[in-house]
Amino acid sequence: MIKATAPGRAGIIGNPTDMYGGTVVSCSTQERATVTVEPWDELLVEVSGQRKVLKGREEFDMTGDYLDVVRAVIDFLGMYDEKLHITCTSDIPFRAGLSGSTAVIVAVLAALLAYRGELPHPYKLAEMARHVELYYVKVVCGYQDAYMCTFGGLNYMDFRDKEFYKGIRVEPYATIEPLTPFVPELPVILAHTGVERISGSVHKPIRERWLEGDPEVVQGYLRVAHLARMGKKALLEGDWELLGELMNENHEIQRDLGGSGPANERLIEAALDAGALGAKLAGAGRGGTIIALHPEPEELIEPLKEAGADRILFPKPCPGVQVQEVEGS
Repeated sequence: MIKATAPGRAGIIGNPTDMYGGTVVSCSTQERATVTVEPWDELLVEVSGQRKVLKGREEFDMTGDYLDVVRAVIDFLGMYDEKLHITCTSDIPFRAGLSGSTAVIVAVLAALLAYRGELPHPYKLAEMARHVELYYVKVVCGYQDAYMCTFGGLNYMDFRDKEFYKGIRVEPYATIEPLTPFVPELPVILAHTGVERISGSVHKPIRERWLEGDPEVVQGYLRVAHLARMGKKALLEGDWELLGELMNENHEIQRDLGGSGPANERLIEAALDAGALGAKLAGAGRGGTIIALHPEPEELIEPLKEAGADRILFPKPCPGVQVQEVEGS
């Protein structure tokens, strides 16, 4: 049996400019997706309680269920005729803006490649995962998710020359700079709205405006990428007031472009009213999850719950994708 796990992620500042050749600072979550692969007498796939035997090529079409992420990886790798039992579980909230689906894709990719005796370096694995999500699952998304689920940790990431989706063979790799050794504390909290949404539905209309040259979007995201570069400095200096100001401006830009939503705004307002220095979307908006910065983040738990938070999480630099062979299975 091959077992692979991968973490979720929370965008601290700079998102969503990972779709626009920008810059993002992001942290992994403690929650992870877990995938096991073992020989079987048919191709049986299980994801979060959904279970199906895949028998023909037509059963690899996307249907909108949780099994899509595994169908997509098998399709990408051309492993239609394998006889395997692939089981996926996750404690990352799905469709919550924390890269839950991407973490499953990364873990499935790593597990199946390891089963075949292959395991590419993390940059290539991240690009493969991004390719699967965009071209097979058909989700309009950036590069932050795939890179963070693969690398883990707390990272400053530069995505220059990656805004036009050129494909695996010609895309440059992102620049990943680990900040974990230099940031001893990260006083942030995540609050899930309880509203599920597919990130592509949030990103697509704004992406279309950017492609058309809408100056509000173009200039807005150039500014957000700059905020992330300044955010790196604030993190390294432990200047939480400056980081909070930068996070708030990041959110204001994304909100004004139509990327937020009532549930997000309610939690962000509650966090700021309770003393948060900054609060913003952790990923795509119109639901999902917000991230708030506070010197004592536990003090935000009750105000966020009272404002309707469905789940409270604490992001932490954790290892990226991990693969192991489980003996005796």
